[in-house]
Amino acid sequence: MTGHAVPRLLVLRALGLGDLLAGVPALRALRRGFPEHELVLAAPAELAPVAAATGAVGRLLDASAPGRAVPRRIGWTGPPPDVAVDLHGNGPPSHRLLAGLGPGRLFAFAHPGTPEAEGPRWCADEHERERWCRLLRWYGVDADPTDLRLAPPTAPSPAPGAVVLHPGAGSPARCWPVERFAAVAEALRARGHRVVVTGGADEGDLVARLAKRAGLPDTDVFGGGPSFDRFSALVAGARAVVSGDTGIAHLAVAHATPSVTLCGPVPPSRWGPPPGDPRHLALWHGPPGDPHGRRPDPALLRIGTDEVLNALDALPEPSDRPRSTRTRNGTCNGTCNAHP
Repeated sequence: MTGHAVPRLLVLRALGLGDLLAGVPALRALRRGFPEHELVLAAPAELAPVAAATGAVGRLLDASAPGRAVPRRIGWTGPPPDVAVDLHGNGPPSHRLLAGLGPGRLFAFAHPGTPEAEGPRWCADEHERERWCRLLRWYGVDADPTDLRLAPPTAPSPAPGAVVLHPGAGSPARCWPVERFAAVAEALRARGHRVVVTGGADEGDLVARLAKRAGLPDTDVFGGGPSFDRFSALVAGARAVVSGDTGIAHLAVAHATPSVTLCGPVPPSRWGPPPGDPRHLALWHGPPGDPHGRRPDPALLRIGTDEVLNALDALPEPSDRPRSTRTRNGTCNGTCNAHP
């Protein structure tokens, strides 16, 4: 006990939507491992609804920085956290940010620059979900990387049964060309499928270009960064999701929505959907490249429109999805914690 009425556990993961969803198994492991603690997540304020949907986070503390940088400070108040967990990075900047708060214990990967962090070694080629679960297991916290499902949204889908196309990503290197997305949209519409397009708050032009090329009506365009509740309901109720390696791909996995993820320059072994599940297909031709490049990566460009359409044909029908139920505290039971 730190002197605070309730012991507090602080987790740093001040990144984006996909990062937070990839960290859900670790967050839930901490929730189970420290049931008497208030779990405080340091992350961007706009991710508060996502944090709440995990069923693991008690409170979000606004923290962010450009790109994938470490925030300069965390607005922590009161006594030091009983436990601080670095789910953000593997080096001194994030370690020192948390250590500066004087936590009773610090969970972090080992690094020569911060010898006070006596954690396991960092493995660059490890899958993101497994990485953070391994960190926690080293500290004696049981963690299951397959515990990543979200409870079904309470709101209805604004486009039930549609195929969702999401052309944007965090960098140009991970953006499949708009004209190829448009060709996929046109082929799907010719088969009688409803197609909708989504995009973040800063992707309005990209979404508009795709919608215009594909001849989509305004009712099938969800640009401008829709609210998480609406976005989550759209994905959960979709027939399928087609996107690059970005947040919506992780959201599709969290809702067991069939998906085709266009991978490049980062291989699916590091950020892709769980392997072996026919509901989630990752297309990848390699080799790995620069995820922050300013042009679409050559590995991504090796994926053709026919390959995407064939992958969509191979996905199971929506009726084959597992069914989930919601418990009183908003988390899932039944298949929610099973392998997706």
